[in-house]
Parts: sequence; C-alpha cells; structure tokens
Amino acid sequence: MRSLSIAATGMLAQQRNVEVISNNLANMNTTGFTRRRTEFHDLLYQNLRRVGSTSSDTGSIVPAGVQLGLGVKLAAVYRIHEQGNLTPTDNTFDMAVQGKGFFQILLPTGETAYTRDGTFQLDADGQIVTHDGYTVQPGITVPDNAVDVTINASGEVLVKLEGTVNLSNVGQLQLATFPNEPGLQAIGDNLFLETPASGNPTTGSPNTTGFGSILQGFLETSNVNAVEEISNLISAQRAYEMNSKVIQTSDEMMGTLSTIR
Repeated sequence: MRSLSIAATGMLAQQRNVEVISNNLANMNTTGFTRRRTEFHDLLYQNLRRVGSTSSDTGSIVPAGVQLGLGVKLAAVYRIHEQGNLTPTDNTFDMAVQGKGFFQILLPTGETAYTRDGTFQLDADGQIVTHDGYTVQPGITVPDNAVDVTINASGEVLVKLEGTVNLSNVGQLQLATFPNEPGLQAIGDNLFLETPASGNPTTGSPNTTGFGSILQGFLETSNVNAVEEISNLISAQRAYEMNSKVIQTSDEMMGTLSTIR
C-alpha cells in the first residue's frame, strides 16, 4: 500500500520541522541569531493515466488523467534575515548593526567570516577582537593610554588620549552586504562564510547608502518569536500525529485483508 510509505515521508518531514523549531527555541537568547524556516516539496508522481494523452482514435484528449503522489520531502531550511531587537549593554566594545550589513572577522585560516554578533573586546595588543580572539576587520588597535573610546554611527573609532582634549581617529569599521544573505554558510559561533549562492560581498562604511549604522553599547538579540515558534510546534506535532494515524489505518486495512478466508 502506497499510503504506508507516503505517510512515512510525512512523519520524517515533520520530524525535521520539529528539529528546526527546536533549534530556533534553543537560540532564543543567542546574540544576532536569525531564525530558520523549513520548506517542503512534494515528491514525484506516478502516472496511471497521463494527462494530455489521447483516449481514442479520433484524437480526444484526457483532460485530467490519474496522478498519484508519493509523499513529501524537505526542500530547504532557510534563514529569515530580519532585524532583531536592540538591547543596551553599556559595554564600550559591544556593537549592533541597525540595518543591513555584517561585521567582518578574520579567521585563523585566513578566511573572512561574517557575523551580526557585535560582542567584541580588546586583546593584549589592544586590537578589537571577538570572544574567540579573532580580529575584527580591518584590524583596529586602541592605544594603551586611551581613557575613553567612542564608536560613532559611521563606524569611526575615536579615542581620547590621556592628557589631550581632542578625540583621535584610530580606525574605521567596515560592513559587508550580500546579494543573497540566506545563501551564506553557517559554521557555528554566530559566523557565516561566503558561498556561490550568497554572491560576492560588497563592503563599505556604516551609515552610508546600502549599509546600516553602528550603535555602540548595544547588541542585536535573536529574531526568534517564541509565540510563533510554539504555534508552529503544535502544527508540526498535529501533522505528525495525522501521518502516524494514516500508517495505523493502512495497517488495519492490511490486517483485514489477511483475515479474509
């Protein structure tokens, strides 16, 4: 009975759906996390009577035919890149991007990774780095004798040196944008890598055309909506139960056939 295998594909699909929802809920408090959504496609169809075929010698056309579906498959798990809430932290080197753009991070491999997580600190050399010690591009060093650091909306890092009145510019942060942000490859630790699907990055200064602005002392929270995720979880659970009911019904029908004498 086809219904057994069809319902089995439905249960597997909803299992994957629940896994994606659980990952969203697990990352509700992850800085800069973008929620995921599952997309399903139907499987191939078996043609018992092909639509558009001729049904007689006079050339009459079959208007609908008979096509039997074989189930469902997981087509994609895509990210929804929408702005999360901005929460104040009052930490000097915490930064949030208000609008489009990613911070650029230099990995130990020499590759450039991209992130919306602006939880930055200073290393022993005074460079702005991530919590793993990876340098934030283009590599900005804050002098040891700086008594105050200001990062404005345009990404300029301004420091007040001891014994001076005027602020000194020690660097300019750069943001990167992509033609297709969901095409980035997630590698964990809130980092993404460029792929052929994402397109090549375009870099520029914050608060210019096409780029968001920088907010110092803020962090972007996850864009996961708990109410929406719980609603999706209930829907996935009910769909899973209905597919399991189809398997149970198919088994009962086969059991009825086996008892016929």
